[in-house]
Amino acid sequence: MCYVIIGNSAAAVGAVEGIRKYDKEKAIVMISDEPYHTYSRPLISYYLGGNVTEDKMYYRDKDFYVRNNIEAMLGVKAETIDIERKEVILNDKRRIPFEKLLIATGAKPFVPPIQGLDKENVFNFIKFDDVKAIKKVAVKGSKAVVVGAGFSGLKAVEALVQRGVEVTVIDIMSRIMPRVLDEAAASIVAKVLKKHEVKLMLNTSVESILGDEKAEGVLLNGGMELPCDFIILALGVRCNIDIVKGTDINVNRGIIVDERMETNIPGIYAAGDVAEGFNFIENKNMEIPIIPNAYRQGETAGINMAGGNAVFKKGFVMNSMPLLGLPIISAGVAEKKEGIRTKVILDSKNNSYKKFYFKGNKLVGYLLVNDVDRAGIYTDLIRNETDISGFKDSLSRDGLGLISFHREMRKERMLN
Repeated sequence: MCYVIIGNSAAAVGAVEGIRKYDKEKAIVMISDEPYHTYSRPLISYYLGGNVTEDKMYYRDKDFYVRNNIEAMLGVKAETIDIERKEVILNDKRRIPFEKLLIATGAKPFVPPIQGLDKENVFNFIKFDDVKAIKKVAVKGSKAVVVGAGFSGLKAVEALVQRGVEVTVIDIMSRIMPRVLDEAAASIVAKVLKKHEVKLMLNTSVESILGDEKAEGVLLNGGMELPCDFIILALGVRCNIDIVKGTDINVNRGIIVDERMETNIPGIYAAGDVAEGFNFIENKNMEIPIIPNAYRQGETAGINMAGGNAVFKKGFVMNSMPLLGLPIISAGVAEKKEGIRTKVILDSKNNSYKKFYFKGNKLVGYLLVNDVDRAGIYTDLIRNETDISGFKDSLSRDGLGLISFHREMRKERMLN
């Protein structure tokens, strides 16, 4: 019997490295429905835009599997889990026994109720195969419709602009990236898109995809027909919990885990985008779909799978997104709710925007657009739950740094 990991991305890698801290010998089986060496998913847009080559997308060196005694079953889909027999059942009916199991199946794209999704040249934007297929049709002068103006949709837009594609973005919401940006910040980003000749159609939805076998355009909710050569669907993702359906593993939106990343079934763990890890700012378990948290969750699970004792803590949502030369970073709370105060600094001359969220004497969130130099300091204040009452007014100043903190706090940070 051995360790079995379903998945091959950040959480899976974290689990391998967590296991190997305590167990150097026992074999690890890693199962992934993708045929590729472990790669960094956020880099798919940079690959499409021509900014990185395939060999630069790897999340770990090519000898990762051999060095860690991993049997990598790539291009193979795990269908379900037989909890009683402690086996993972593959799509070819093979059964893989496990002593300890990690589910790190990530997320899957949300599929909207749009007619014609089965036509050619309609793509998702989540996996390496997606962008490889898009690259074949995204030639200079072609026309694309991107459905969804969230994080992944706008990264797709950036890559297409860099390829010389004419892009129209459609979103049912009234502003772009509504979960991260407020109206003022969204307006700054919209100006950048307009500067690059991206057409933005908000408060709009797609009713159907036009064309016979191949997509030739979209029909919008107002009756307008918009011609295009291909379509990218980027309407967000959902936890990929398919493998645990019909089992006794507890799920909500994602797989429910404790602070050790263990499910309600002893010996079975979950980590990454498929799991609901503890968000200490929101004080509840929820999806935290970013690579650093996925890795830390996986590492926590791996340590515990191998007999160690680790807990996942200080998890919270963070986003870092350069968009067509405009840096955007956010972390923590992203909306004003009960008990939350905000402070906004808008610099129209430099086209920059800062928004801070406070709860009591603690910073619990921030949004930075085009002025991100001190993001690390702000993130550190959130993670350490620092009492900022002595220097709250300094948060937005250009000179904020160690000198802004009181002496004992400066000493602590210098030692760390």
